[in-house]
Amino acid sequence: MGQPKKSENVPKGMSEKYKKIVGLTNNFCEQNLNQEYAQLIRFATAALCRKRPSPLLKGNEKSWACGITHAMGMTNFLFDKTQTPYISATNLYKKFGVGQSTGQGKSKAVRDALKINPFDPNWTLPSKLDDNPLVWMLSVNGLLTDVRHMPREVQEIAFEKGLIPYIPDDK
Repeated sequence: MGQPKKSENVPKGMSEKYKKIVGLTNNFCEQNLNQEYAQLIRFATAALCRKRPSPLLKGNEKSWACGITHAMGMTNFLFDKTQTPYISATNLYKKFGVGQSTGQGKSKAVRDALKINPFDPNWTLPSKLDDNPLVWMLSVNGLLTDVRHMPREVQEIAFEKGLIPYIPDDK
């Protein structure tokens, strides 16, 4: 897995843009989602601010706030009614005051810029790591294996190498 270290650090030239976007997303998360989503969205926004050139330089903050939230929501099944929290994509666009095509377009730009794939372990909410099969799948001697079913010493090596977020029996 190799989770990258997440940070809210942004270049000075991007700090105002960052503050405006996370002001919108923090408010949205407080009213509709939770603090776990807010934190993940701040990390994603900061990562976009650090890109050279940052895609956030073009477009308005409201559109980017919606797109970043949508991208994190797609990765974490926010639009699945069986999940908590849940919101429909249509309702998300309405609450940010952007059109569907704008929200989807910015979401795609975020996913492309941050190389986010479905079930991406790097952008999975911590509370959903246990349920994400890609977090635990490793190639062991050329065989794709769920490391949770491997001996503890294999799990310890995987953890030390940063391939898994924690040793399952220790949680």
